[in-house]
This record gives sequence, structure tokens and C-alpha cells, in this order.
Amino acid sequence: MPLSLADTGEKNIIRKIGGSPEVKKHLENLGFVVGGEVTVINRLGGNVIVNVKEARIAISREMALKIMI
Repeated sequence: MPLSLADTGEKNIIRKIGGSPEVKKHLENLGFVVGGEVTVINRLGGNVIVNVKEARIAISREMALKIMI
């Protein structure tokens, strides 16, 4: 299931990251790695605010759809 559908406050494990190699590299640089833990904190105007590797990061809904949990 994509990260954009995850429940707020629930810890999830990243299973797969899709998209082009550039998108995968960008997400990896932000801390989204397979096997890593991610928690949805909030949703604002289509964007998703997540907690990953002790940091809060806002990503677009399109990016969140590429991260499978």
C-alpha cells in the first residue's frame, strides 16, 4: 500500500520505492530507504508530513504514492 494511504501516527516499514532512478535517489537522500521506519504525522493540502530517521519531512502526494509500505 502506498504511504499516502497510511494512517496518521502509525509506524510503518518501507517495503519498496518506485519511480525513476532520479526519484529513488532523491528519496533515499531524504532518508526513505527500504526497511526503514516511517510515520505519517499530518496531511496538509495534499502534501504528507512524515517522520523518518528522527526528522520531519514534507513530501508531495505524488512522492508518497511512490513509497510502498
